[in-house]
Amino acid sequence: MKSLRLLIVDDEEAARYGIRRALESFGYEIAEAESAEAAHALMARDTFDLLLLDVNLPGISGLEFLKQIQSEDQSISEAPLVIIITAHGSERLAVQAVKSGAYDYIAKPFELDDLRLVVKNAFETIKLRRENQLLRRRIEIETSQRGSLLGNSKPIQNVRAMIDKVADTDATVLVRGESGTGKELVARELHERSTTRSSGAFVAVNCAALPTELIESELFGHEKGAFTGAAARRKGKFEQADGGTLFLDEIGDMSANVQAKLLRALEDRRIERLGGDESIPVDVRIISATHRILEEEIEQGNFRADLFYRLRVVTIDIAPLRERREDIPVLASAFARQAAERHSLRERAIGHDALRLLMDYDWPGNVRELKNVIERAAIMSEGDELTAIDIDQPSPKKDAIEMSTNGNLLVPYTNDFRDDRREFERRYIARCLEESGGNVTRAAAVLGMHRQSLQHKLRELGLGRRYVAVGAEKE
Repeated sequence: MKSLRLLIVDDEEAARYGIRRALESFGYEIAEAESAEAAHALMARDTFDLLLLDVNLPGISGLEFLKQIQSEDQSISEAPLVIIITAHGSERLAVQAVKSGAYDYIAKPFELDDLRLVVKNAFETIKLRRENQLLRRRIEIETSQRGSLLGNSKPIQNVRAMIDKVADTDATVLVRGESGTGKELVARELHERSTTRSSGAFVAVNCAALPTELIESELFGHEKGAFTGAAARRKGKFEQADGGTLFLDEIGDMSANVQAKLLRALEDRRIERLGGDESIPVDVRIISATHRILEEEIEQGNFRADLFYRLRVVTIDIAPLRERREDIPVLASAFARQAAERHSLRERAIGHDALRLLMDYDWPGNVRELKNVIERAAIMSEGDELTAIDIDQPSPKKDAIEMSTNGNLLVPYTNDFRDDRREFERRYIARCLEESGGNVTRAAAVLGMHRQSLQHKLRELGLGRRYVAVGAEKE
């Protein structure tokens, strides 16, 4: 990652000198300008990540220059963050600046520790933004190369390797994996990578979602009058998928009668509509999927062995998300971007605390559950990034529930999400205050929050320096 560049814009030479001395030990590349015009000239020749911009400047004021920067930088991802420097008592101007797009403000005279903290937080945001951009580019590259199967774990690489081998064949494929692992994505990838099938239709049928008496008609179609309510001839999924791919999801739930007819269709490559006697040729590739262990279903007499062998010419196994946790950051970032686009929201990066929480969860609902959690967080979040507080996980794994400090449960979960979330905030922030010796500035740095935001949160939760231990309040 390239070094971070800072531009100090202040007409007082002594002020610029003091700021430089306070920050130069952190390794930032620092430049100075005595006016907005001089700063503009520097920015025309070079790029800066962060501006420390005094409001009171000769010529163009700091607020006017802030608006000018924003009007010139069409790409938010390329625009520098701006911290406004105001005089004591000019909070109204500071609020106006933040509303106009400034990242934060600091009032003169300020403590050097406060200056260092606000600059550090700004650069952490910049780093996170860069990481998000790199991750997005990586996702875009992966998506363009590998469709929708995101991730670099060994299990997902194995899935891709199997797709590479069999996509351009007509072999029947059985995709196995827990619910929510992305079995239909694998089926679609196989279809789209086929040079002979991709121009045809991809037709999906969820065998578990259809009543037994309807699935035969759904697959093979029916003639008019074949049963009560059959007012007209209807083509089934086999005919609709002719020349393409038929995906039979949850095939382990198919009745014995339909299993027999499916086996015959696979062997003869012909079907008969329900209530008809015409033999109709079909050119269909079958991809099936199940979360069941079909070998056990065969032993119990629930599934035909001969159909099983026809369906599993090639088997692709998808690992559950808990066994490929290294894919979670890529998936979560992709889902956050998709949610922002779908709901016309401002795209938010995923904070480090949120990512730790996501990585520590077992995801019984797999990728589908992760997608839903991220979408909800993107909709409900009000911050600059998605945090642990935004993540709604109804049933964390046991060791996460029992995480303790000084032997106490961090969060005693109840059945009310709002109460649990509030209690989580209270105890988590109280612990940070305790570890920071009651210093709000240091606690804000640990939490990755602005000092003002933490002070507001403390008032909202009824917290303060009364909390000297996690969950232990002294009246």
